[in-house]
Amino acid sequence: MKKNVIYVCVILTSFISCGPKIIQEPIVFNEEREGLTLEYMKEHYGLIQDEPTIVPRMVVVHWTEIPTLQKTIDAFYNEHLPSFRTGIAGAGSLNVSSQFVIDQDGTIYNLMPETTMARHVIGLNYCSIGIENVGGSDLPLTKAQLKANIKLIKYLKKKYPIEYVIGHYEYQLFEDTDLWLEKDDGYRTVKTDPNEEFVIAIRKEIKDLKAIPKK
Repeated sequence: MKKNVIYVCVILTSFISCGPKIIQEPIVFNEEREGLTLEYMKEHYGLIQDEPTIVPRMVVVHWTEIPTLQKTIDAFYNEHLPSFRTGIAGAGSLNVSSQFVIDQDGTIYNLMPETTMARHVIGLNYCSIGIENVGGSDLPLTKAQLKANIKLIKYLKKKYPIEYVIGHYEYQLFEDTDLWLEKDDGYRTVKTDPNEEFVIAIRKEIKDLKAIPKK
């Protein structure tokens, strides 16, 4: 029986990927959030669409700076940006989010559809899938999270035309490239996540994805 399952999995790889275990934990994506997302895409990228869909060309890896999975989900859950996020509120009221979050034990959670835009990285949301990792400067990311990121990115690469995997701290390297669409020259934030060591370790296992953009 096991051999049959493996055989079927291999045969159907191009249609149904036998990827990592992913637990569905959807955040709110109602009509209002959809409208806010479409507005964000129009104002920041000049993209006018009927639906907030994306064609993923990169994966952006983050850490949450939030100590637990539940608090992370709570932070992303509602459609409107919380009032305390004053640093980015001027760029729109759409709440931040990410397609995936990985807990400290390596469990992968899917918060929203892979091809629906999430607000997680300036200038590149329209072409990227975000992976948040529970942890931060005071809560180091784990080996289990590293393995889960690698499995998830490999899985996503089989499904979409993904060319790059970057850490959030590297997003500004894409300014002055064809991928960069941000229209607000004053909208930038300084990022350090998820630390260089973690991203280098991912790239060692996924060598066919690029780190440096073509200009």
